[in-house]
Amino acid sequence: MDGRTLEPHHDCPVEVALEALKGRWTTLVLRELMHGDKSYGALSQSLPKLSDKVLTDVLTHLRKCGVVSRTVFRGFPNRTLYRLTATGWEIRPLLIELYRTGLRMRKSC
Repeated sequence: MDGRTLEPHHDCPVEVALEALKGRWTTLVLRELMHGDKSYGALSQSLPKLSDKVLTDVLTHLRKCGVVSRTVFRGFPNRTLYRLTATGWEIRPLLIELYRTGLRMRKSC
């Protein structure tokens, strides 16, 4: 595949990566997980304006895309831990560059 296409396609690698990052809160959840594995409660605490429903939706989406994994530790109470997968860690340099580009673009947009 040489990267040339005549129309958008869901299988385009760029579209696949952008699909994983879609959503207003997605990059912030990823940022939190880039600081280390977190429980649902810790994620919720670190993003207090994010509703439980949206956090659940974002985590479900990121798991479906293979960016985040979820591990349940049995006990009383059960403990759930979220962490970036290898694919999730590959997104880190992209987010850093998007941040830098956004700083430059912010002045003109």
